[in-house]
Formats: sequence, C-alpha cells, structure tokens
Amino acid sequence: MAGLEGTGQPRGAGRATAARWSPAVEDERATQALDLYGNPTEREVRLPSLPESAATARRLAQVVCLRQWTLGPKVTEDAVLLVSELVGNAVRHTGARVFGLRMRRRPGWIRVEVRDPSRGLPCLMPVQETDVSGRGLFLVDKLSDRWGVDLLARGKTTWFEMRVVDR
Repeated sequence: MAGLEGTGQPRGAGRATAARWSPAVEDERATQALDLYGNPTEREVRLPSLPESAATARRLAQVVCLRQWTLGPKVTEDAVLLVSELVGNAVRHTGARVFGLRMRRRPGWIRVEVRDPSRGLPCLMPVQETDVSGRGLFLVDKLSDRWGVDLLARGKTTWFEMRVVDR
C-alpha cells in the first residue's frame, strides 16, 4: 500500500491525462529560480511553506528537466505537475515553515523528493470526476511509475519516480 515507510507502488501502463499548463519552453523565471534558490540536483533546496512556493518548485523542476536533463516536453510536463502536487500537499497539510525539494537522476529514471517535518502520512483517496480538490495523490499515482513515503526521525520524504528515455 502506498504511503508506508520505505515502500513504493509500481505503476502499469495506464496514465491519466488532463489539459494543463505545458512547460515545453523554459522561461526566464525558471532560470532565475535556479540562481536564487540553488539546484535541487546538487542539494536539497529549502523553500518557505507558502502557496507561492509551488510556482518556484515548478520552475526549478522545469529548468532541471528541460535544460539539465534534456527530457522531452511530455515527461517534463508530468514531472512539473507532480512536483506541484507534492509541494501543495506539504504546504497545505503539514503546518511546516519550510519544505525541501530534491531531484535525482539515474539511468532510465528520475526521482523527485519533497521533505517536510510532519510524520503524518499522505492518503490516496478515491476521486470522482466532479471533485475539485483532493486529486493530488491520485495524479501522482497515475502519472508516476512509483511513489511512496519514507518516514524520517523528524518528518517524512514523499517521492515519485518516473521512467525516462536516456539520450
């Protein structure tokens, strides 16, 4: 079951699709975010736990996926959306002052981690087409190949992994 310490759920070929913002072209603010906050591939980037930090996290993911990892627009779009969902959960549900964002790549895979000081586990809820909230983990579950939560001595890391084509 997703949400248990150190476990992840493999995902099948079924993918959710939705009309959403497309980060196919790197914008100037994405590069500025990288310069201002640091590179989440080199170290955990700490961001204030504020709603506007989701935009910063999306921009960081965008610039890493497009420029540093040279991933395609579809993978980048999905990764940016899932970063936004994990960050939104950390901001809304943990009561934290800050959260951490880390991005890793290994052959054939990317992994994105959002760390916060709460040990409360996220919960994958059933969703309906008419639901206007509570769909974050549903999207993570559908668009990622694996996701999970690692409990830490102080807090947790919620993560997802996606298969990517190495160029």
